[in-house]
Amino acid sequence: MTEFAAVLKQLSTAQKPAKGASLYTLYVNRPAGRFLAALAHRAGATPNQLTVLSAVFTFPALAAVALIPPQTAMAVCVGAALVMGFALDAADGQLARSQRSGSPSGEWLDHVVDCIKVVALHLVVLVSFYRFFNLPSPLFLLAPMLFELAAVVIFFAGILTEKLKWRVPDHAPAPAPPALRSVLLLPVDYGLTCVSFLFLGNQDFFLTAYCGLLLAHVVFMGAFLLKWFRELR
Repeated sequence: MTEFAAVLKQLSTAQKPAKGASLYTLYVNRPAGRFLAALAHRAGATPNQLTVLSAVFTFPALAAVALIPPQTAMAVCVGAALVMGFALDAADGQLARSQRSGSPSGEWLDHVVDCIKVVALHLVVLVSFYRFFNLPSPLFLLAPMLFELAAVVIFFAGILTEKLKWRVPDHAPAPAPPALRSVLLLPVDYGLTCVSFLFLGNQDFFLTAYCGLLLAHVVFMGAFLLKWFRELR
């Protein structure tokens, strides 16, 4: 067995539980992150360096959304860069767990970069809608604002719930079957939002897909908040 294959096998044992993960995360993002983590291990990179590299892929792509009129080639480049940035976000945690090199500062950096990504993504969509899109109504400018609100609340409340769970007994209701849960969570996976940018060059399709994902986030935000509040009572 080659060293690279051995590292891949080791990384396969350093995965987060499947609970709470969508189909995209389980079958696309984590395997891609595992491959990138193995490459990083061979290159001697650190988890924090992968976090920074994730930002290097993500933020120029987001700047392009705000600054460049959407076209097919531009959209493919932006979508690919966002997908790569998300895969690197999975790789940093896998590398840290496999090396047992996780640290509070590394986790802090990872979450801060993730939060900036979520906020910036919807801000640049708002700018793009205003500058380049022929929207059916000015009311569609509210869509990125609502999407950002829902995404940030889900992100923050989810992390806070995990931090507080140790204080209360585990009386959570039985979860849905894993396969069903992974399908249901697909619309609120950040990776699927990244994939949608591959179609930014088709304004009507992107607007429809973006608003569909927005609706899913709003519905899930309400469901998640109710679920998490009950779990912490």
